[in-house]
Amino acid sequence: MKASRLSALILALSLLAGCGAPPPEATPTPSPTAESAVETSTVFTLPRATESLHPILSADKVNVALVGLLWEGLFELDQTFNPQLQLCQSYAVSEDGLTWTFYLRGGVTFSDGSPLTAADVVASLQLAQSAQSRFAGRLDDIGTIAEQEGAVVLTLRTPNAALPALLDIPIVKAGDAEVPPGTGPYQLTETPEGIVLTARPDWWQGLSLPAENIPLVTIQAADDLISAFDTEDISLVTADLTGTSTLGFAGDHAVWDYPTTTMVYIGYNCRRGPCSSADIRRALDRAWDRTTVAVALYSRHAQAATLPLHPDCADYDQTLAQRRDYSPQVFSQLLEEAGCTQGEDGLWYQGRSPLSLTFVVNTDNTFRLSVAEYLAGELTKSGVQVELQKLSWTEYQQALSAGSFDLYLGAASLSADFDPAPLLTAGGALNFGGYGNTNTLNLLSAWQAASGSARKTAAQALWTDLESQVPFSTLCFKSQSVLTHWGAVSGLTPTQQNPFYGIENWRLGS
Repeated sequence: MKASRLSALILALSLLAGCGAPPPEATPTPSPTAESAVETSTVFTLPRATESLHPILSADKVNVALVGLLWEGLFELDQTFNPQLQLCQSYAVSEDGLTWTFYLRGGVTFSDGSPLTAADVVASLQLAQSAQSRFAGRLDDIGTIAEQEGAVVLTLRTPNAALPALLDIPIVKAGDAEVPPGTGPYQLTETPEGIVLTARPDWWQGLSLPAENIPLVTIQAADDLISAFDTEDISLVTADLTGTSTLGFAGDHAVWDYPTTTMVYIGYNCRRGPCSSADIRRALDRAWDRTTVAVALYSRHAQAATLPLHPDCADYDQTLAQRRDYSPQVFSQLLEEAGCTQGEDGLWYQGRSPLSLTFVVNTDNTFRLSVAEYLAGELTKSGVQVELQKLSWTEYQQALSAGSFDLYLGAASLSADFDPAPLLTAGGALNFGGYGNTNTLNLLSAWQAASGSARKTAAQALWTDLESQVPFSTLCFKSQSVLTHWGAVSGLTPTQQNPFYGIENWRLGS
């Protein structure tokens, strides 16, 4: 993942931080030459907030960013969301897909020197299921979690061949410690100067690390984080450059984008109004200029997509995706096939009435608001009457709950297995449009259960059905960012769950 440059503008950032939040954003420009790069100290420092540092219970995003340096999971996700073995050495799945046995690596120790056990893994996963966990809801389909000698057995309620993608949850030593020991490359060390991350000589992976010690700078509030980064007291921050709140950072920074599971999409009212017709939804699906949304309106901090799956994922079918690309000609053709006619005034009509749509958007996020304004404007130019309702967060939620819309612009953080069920199932948390189709749900279940070569076939069947029914239209998947000072570090390959993924390949200093 190459770094891009944010010039001496004020960055509007959504920090992955409990003490901070997000922006307007800047367009990346080419990296500076070696002669123009800013000289930086070889001391690499990171922020730590005053909130909990527990890797499962903490909700503070500054502290959560540190998790990958101290703790590890059974698996870790790479930059294509593919689960890689970590604390799990191998696994077996029952024929019905419901019972999974994960065999643990031998010789792994926590930072206090004690060995990793199946009991620790069971306790960690059970804690992750609890309501106070930041992973609450992720493991709802797991019925039982039990230890076996050298292994952990998970029993599912419904088959999910992508289960390993959900098991990058940090494993901690069982107990009630406020900051429990982990198995990661660093450990917390108290020094007279403060808390430091110290490289573990007994780390089971045995890889060389870029720094023996990483001092932690305590951050009290958002302004402290801004000041500490701008003055180079800290070397790295994680940020959502297209988030809802704003923090300003001045100066030159290297920006390392990484893909996320946050999907920006158009939702339709499938129960009433014009969009209750799948024919109309299919036409509208070809009206969205996803490339302009991702490249211009999200300033390249997003990747255009037509499937509810990040384009970097193995199940993303480019051929099927291209069938739903933006096309004004196909849009017009599909409207005609849906029974609409275009009058001499340029408007589209359903019978004698103009095709008119109520489009709602939340004003709290300026980027989504800009997207909605652009898409509504393009629809209006094409001859569709659009009433764009710009609503506060509370009003927006009320409109969705009441079904008071034809279209809405939404963003959803999907799980790492990209399960679209919340948008498709009756009572689904994101099914505001009231979509219900038994065939779609059967195809969804078949895809979730399938593995190996059968999974690609099942995925194609599901994507084809969604192309036909269009309960929602995916526009893009957002990227988030790691910011560093020029010359402070190179070789970053951040991921959604771990900005320090591949840290053994980093190089500190210019």
